[in-house]
Amino acid sequence: MGIKYLHTMVRVKDLEASLAFYRLLGLEETRRYDNEGGRFTLVFMAPPGQPECPVELTYNWDGDEGLPSDSRHFGHLAYEVDDIYATCAHLQANGVVINRPPRDGRMAFVRSPDNVSVELLQAGEAKEPAEPWVSMGNTGHW
Repeated sequence: MGIKYLHTMVRVKDLEASLAFYRLLGLEETRRYDNEGGRFTLVFMAPPGQPECPVELTYNWDGDEGLPSDSRHFGHLAYEVDDIYATCAHLQANGVVINRPPRDGRMAFVRSPDNVSVELLQAGEAKEPAEPWVSMGNTGHW
């Protein structure tokens, strides 16, 4: 018996805000499916060159009253980045809160507009600890 990873699905309240967030992370839209009968849209986004590792954004056109306000129970999505400091600076400059700054030069956490926790990990060895990250405290939870 074999098994193959397909995708991770998260529900989104505002498709455009979520698309903007995942694009800031560097993901690209790989596939989209609009279902008029079911009144929903699925958008698959993946890192460049990695279409086999998508996150599926599920948007219900008529809203989704059952969506939890805090997706902590979900766990998190994790992405490796080439430069954790540059990535966090880019996200922060675009209004994303760095919930857990990369004080160790290795790991950070942010949240999507739908409160999905996203872990960012430095590729290879950790970077040398540097400001402003070393002195930055946590914001909220991740």
